[in-house]
Amino acid sequence: DGSGRLRVPVVFLTNAGNCLRSAKARELSQALGLQVSPEQVILSHSPLQLFSQFHQRCMLVAGQGPVEENARNLGFKHVVTMEALRKAYPLLDMVDQSRRPKELPPPTTGFPTIEGVILFGEPVRWETSLQLITDVLLSNGNPGAELQDVPYPHLPILACNMDLLWMAEAKMPRFGHGTFLLCLESIYKKVTGRELKYEALVGKPSPVTYRYAQFLIQQQAEKQGWKAPIRRLYAVGDNPMSDVYGANLYNSYLKSAQQNQVQAGGKRSPQAASPQAEVYLELRNDCNNSVESCESILVCTGVYRHNSNAPKETEPRPRETVFHGHRDFCFDPSLVEASHVVQDVDDAVQLAFKKENW
Repeated sequence: DGSGRLRVPVVFLTNAGNCLRSAKARELSQALGLQVSPEQVILSHSPLQLFSQFHQRCMLVAGQGPVEENARNLGFKHVVTMEALRKAYPLLDMVDQSRRPKELPPPTTGFPTIEGVILFGEPVRWETSLQLITDVLLSNGNPGAELQDVPYPHLPILACNMDLLWMAEAKMPRFGHGTFLLCLESIYKKVTGRELKYEALVGKPSPVTYRYAQFLIQQQAEKQGWKAPIRRLYAVGDNPMSDVYGANLYNSYLKSAQQNQVQAGGKRSPQAASPQAEVYLELRNDCNNSVESCESILVCTGVYRHNSNAPKETEPRPRETVFHGHRDFCFDPSLVEASHVVQDVDDAVQLAFKKENW
């Protein structure tokens, strides 16, 4: 409308997480010339607000930026940073010879037992984080101790943002947090012979994130005095592997939940016994859930470039042979095919309005 406020409930989903919601809202407001409030921004870790069963635990946090502040804003009461852990146990971080202690430090006393791990995003000094997280998992949260047996299941791990790669200014994609997770999973498997498990995997394309987005959209509609229930969501993005896959996966959860299938997630939803499946069960049991579909709209102004001139047969299709998604998400080629492909966000908005007869 004229005052720069959005008339339709909108949320902005990003897999960024090394900033505060308020900072991202300011950045978007300036870029768009609109009023974007922090409540309209979902960072990769925002859905962790819903995981209140871990909020009272002592959690080790890894990542960059204001990790402690982000954790506290999400509701976590007891937070230990990688740096604090490294200082408390100086004998753990041994790869960088210049950081090794020169003489034997006194034994560590009074440091809290760690009860879970939050992986906010890719850290710096991967060897330090990989080593210390592994130590915490193998020692059940007391990295000074040595246990005879590998504790399994290990401490809960909450991970945000599973993007393997992301596009920066360089010509070739850069490592994302998904690459860090891949390293941690591989190390844990190699050392213990067991699979690393996650209590939560959030950020696009996780259904948890889309469920949270729906929740915020419905809250906004209520605040704006909308009487009619929201039936359709439109998800606009430029990345087939996170934006489109996530929207299509959530759409399949919505459809399955409506048909009230007993089998978790229906046939196309990955991983029945996973954090993702809980979203499906929640949707199935929520009698007030009015949302019927989530349509994916792919724009050509970012990661994805629409090449209309290349003949289809000779066009290499690496997406079909190489799956860049996370280990815990099955690869279904249909999930990276968008419901609609348009040039830019403006076209995407026009398309949604047209479909809604606005």
